[in-house]
Amino acid sequence: MTSDMTARMLRLLSLLQTRREWSGADLADRLSVTVRTVRRDIDRLRELGYPVDSARGHSGGYRLTSGSDLPPLLLDDDEAVAIAVALRTAAGGLTGIEETALRALAKLEQVLPRRLRGQVGALQESLAGITWEEQGPRADPTLLAALAVACRDHEIITFDYTTRHGGPARRRVEPCHLVDSGGLWYLVAHDTDKDDWRLFRLDRITDAIPTGRRVPPRPVPGDDPAAFVASRLSAAPTRYRAIATVHAPADRIRARTRGLATRLKPLTDTTCRIDASDDYLPRIARTLAGLDADYTLDADPDVLHHLRTTAHRALHAAGRPRPDPSTGTAPE
Repeated sequence: MTSDMTARMLRLLSLLQTRREWSGADLADRLSVTVRTVRRDIDRLRELGYPVDSARGHSGGYRLTSGSDLPPLLLDDDEAVAIAVALRTAAGGLTGIEETALRALAKLEQVLPRRLRGQVGALQESLAGITWEEQGPRADPTLLAALAVACRDHEIITFDYTTRHGGPARRRVEPCHLVDSGGLWYLVAHDTDKDDWRLFRLDRITDAIPTGRRVPPRPVPGDDPAAFVASRLSAAPTRYRAIATVHAPADRIRARTRGLATRLKPLTDTTCRIDASDDYLPRIARTLAGLDADYTLDADPDVLHHLRTTAHRALHAAGRPRPDPSTGTAPE
């Protein structure tokens, strides 16, 4: 196999792993070869153990499917690093997985044989770890992977959703992006019934079903999914109120609290205000701890009590005086 052919085969395999189905003409156009050459390269991939299905006719195409054996998987550098980080993170009991890792997980899900899926599920159920504090709602990894595939393929899905007030609702949406914010995963989607953009917490989604109908990509307002989620979250009501007046420039604080950028307001050249309100007390504590500056706090009694208790435990262990949670500083 010549070097040119090898490079083309790797490129072909990479394309097959990025979309559920490709037509021969599309692949030929991407690779700058003929459709006949594409057919030959597909046959070579099959000989190497890659399970590539094909369908004849006008609407036919090629797609990578699961097989009886796990073939070599082509990953780009970012995806390879993301998998290693995701596995280490999962082993440490943390929850943050970036979208790069989701792309890699979607590829694995495509080619993983059924027998290995069962082993992975059994291993996941058998493992246990030490939890140092309550993590809050957790997203189902299977749901996360399924939604990643739907976002990638622009496939409409339906699911049951538990609203903020606890009521049930059936939704039909065009999934666009998955965003992690403060340990919670959100699906950014266009609701087809309401004809509007919506955020859906993954821990409130059940019975997600792909419809098989694909639609053209729809750009998120502002073309920045993370900023869109941050903007919507900043306007949403929260259970606990916590407003900090920080004695530091807004730019310095913004660099340390990217997820709350829309909740930060400059006051002067040397002070700013940040809304750290949240439904989950430990997240408020982590946000305030990450400010790396003195602040005064206007917060609900439950927030102050949680901060006082947390600070007391930490500083008692270190043998240091307790800070005043209303100012963020320790007494002289």
